[in-house]
Amino acid sequence: MDRLAKKIAGHRKLILFIAIFLLIPSVWGFIKTDINYDILSYLPDDSSTIKAEKILKEDFDCGSIAMLIVENMEDKDVANLKKKVEKVEGVQDVLWRDDFMDLSVPKEILPKDMVDFLYSGDKSTMMVLKLKDGTASLETMNAVDEIREIVGREAFLSGMAGIVKDTKDVADGETPLYVLIAGVLTIIVLSLTLESYTTPFIFIASIALAIIYNFGTNIIFGEISYITKALTAILQLGVTMDYSIFLLHRYDEELKVKENKIDAMAEAIVNTTTSVFGSSITTIAGFLALCVMDLTLGKDIGLVMAKGVLIGVICTVTILPAFILTFDKSIHKYKHKSILPTFEKVSKFTIRHYKKFAVIFIIIFIPAFIGNIKAEVYYNLDESLPDDLPSIVATNKLKNDYNMNSTDIILVDESLESFKKDALIKELEKIDGVNSVLAIEKYLGPGINQDILPEDIMSQLKSSGYEQIMVNSEYKAASPECSIQLEEMNKIVHKYDKNALVGGEAPLTEDLIKIADTDFKKVSSVSIIAIFMIIVIIFKSISLPVILVLSIETAIFANLGIPYYTGTVEPFIASIVLGTIQLGATVDYAILLTSRFREELNKGNDKFKAMEISIKSCGRSIVTSALTFFAATIGVGVVSKLEMIGSLCSLMSRGAIISMLMILFILPAILLICEKIILKTSKGFIDNKDVFEVEG
Repeated sequence: MDRLAKKIAGHRKLILFIAIFLLIPSVWGFIKTDINYDILSYLPDDSSTIKAEKILKEDFDCGSIAMLIVENMEDKDVANLKKKVEKVEGVQDVLWRDDFMDLSVPKEILPKDMVDFLYSGDKSTMMVLKLKDGTASLETMNAVDEIREIVGREAFLSGMAGIVKDTKDVADGETPLYVLIAGVLTIIVLSLTLESYTTPFIFIASIALAIIYNFGTNIIFGEISYITKALTAILQLGVTMDYSIFLLHRYDEELKVKENKIDAMAEAIVNTTTSVFGSSITTIAGFLALCVMDLTLGKDIGLVMAKGVLIGVICTVTILPAFILTFDKSIHKYKHKSILPTFEKVSKFTIRHYKKFAVIFIIIFIPAFIGNIKAEVYYNLDESLPDDLPSIVATNKLKNDYNMNSTDIILVDESLESFKKDALIKELEKIDGVNSVLAIEKYLGPGINQDILPEDIMSQLKSSGYEQIMVNSEYKAASPECSIQLEEMNKIVHKYDKNALVGGEAPLTEDLIKIADTDFKKVSSVSIIAIFMIIVIIFKSISLPVILVLSIETAIFANLGIPYYTGTVEPFIASIVLGTIQLGATVDYAILLTSRFREELNKGNDKFKAMEISIKSCGRSIVTSALTFFAATIGVGVVSKLEMIGSLCSLMSRGAIISMLMILFILPAILLICEKIILKTSKGFIDNKDVFEVEG
């Protein structure tokens, strides 16, 4: 490692040339990586709802369904508008009243439930659009754009396709702003907490290259989610910045004892590599824990961020040294005093009141744990978007004017006897919250030959052995009422056809709820076990992993429990991924403090003096790292219009501060109280066996 470090330090120009050259394939890879904006597409392939969606797409040429509401327009003009929409590429078919009866037939003699389904009094009428591709495909999103351009302000397009399109537009527009805000706030924090005005810009430049490399290498996955795309840069900035700080501090130390800058940097690289790789393992483990989620969005975020942390470490010990050596004069020329205190008073205060802080820990833990368990989350994707977006306006019109909150598609065996289908339809209509059921048998009757219907209509309703039944509900997806309704619907459907499938947004969301509940438990367990084992290896201790993980978990409970006491409802994804991100990113603070505590005990200090020195020595590093993580995320949490992104960033920024306070005040108290237990349950925690605690 020494020889490699000297080569890195001695060839800074070559390294910077290679670093800049690598931007070319990285930018190409970033451009070629697809972005997925449909969260529901990350559900497991083996779920019955996903199977239903695949059949609808492959056999019925129906990738998704949308509702087009047209206001203040004569039926003949609506028919002309329908013809224009049908010609849009990506639209498979448009169903309206003229598909079943001629417009010359008065509306009043049409079946009442058909009129109720297609009309909202004299105010508006509704068409059902069948789109060829999935909601998040490029063809579908282009179709949404073209339809909106055709219909203008007289019509409103509702459905997941419109929601995904608006999500894409907002995310694509805001992501550069996220990076800009995170970068600016981080530079401000570093300028105040570090001792040079030049250093923050060098750090940002090095991490920016690592972020671009990470985005470029995402091409190996084919696509990433829009959430991953939006969070990667700010998360990578927040969790890898302390590696840069460590290298610079080590370099400054080595300059005092080495004859030249190259030797000083080579020694700094060797020491930093060992420390940083060890420190990064906990962060990487935290992100990889997300891969156990059945909702493969976790794997998407986990793999990208674990890769990003690893790339960040590599850039820290290669590219950053080249930057520091190149701008060494500027770094030392523009020195200034840090605003951070020496932590001498803080350390003395913490030691003096350590028993009180231990009591505070117990007092905090109970309400934090209760709040964490009882905090509510939401699963509806439309709730995470601003109310003034076209898709949300249209969705609200569909709810208010047509009493439609969700639409389910039932696929039954087309060979099922007509009288059974008729009985099935009648039972479905009796379910609470069902306001209409659309099926061939309902309008033709069980005794009428269906061959009288045009072939193009029949092909849309029957295909590959399945027949479609559309059920419209007044209950909102993810609501308790909707869950009960779907349970009853499945019982009825499978009573007549045990192989029938129920698809649509509400069943997909119901699957999401069930999976999210198990995912939360799995991710929490795996991340805790993984980091627990890493700490066992680092300290060769049984008690320390419990103490360190418990301290961070309490900070996580407090963070996720606050919404319960403030009456805030967070998006479901935040509760799943926040815990493992906060644990992986901030447990390093606990490891740093504990390592220094062990070091001071080995020097012969009593436990109180050892802890006082530890807090004083580690305080600046912990606070700088936490404030950097806070700065990288808080701005996004404030400005983001996407609540899915904004809420997660707000939780992460708050979590960084809570974890920081926990490590500076609560953890020292626990370590002091548990010192005897730690010594008995840790192998070689102190080398000098004659060192014992001194009570004070």
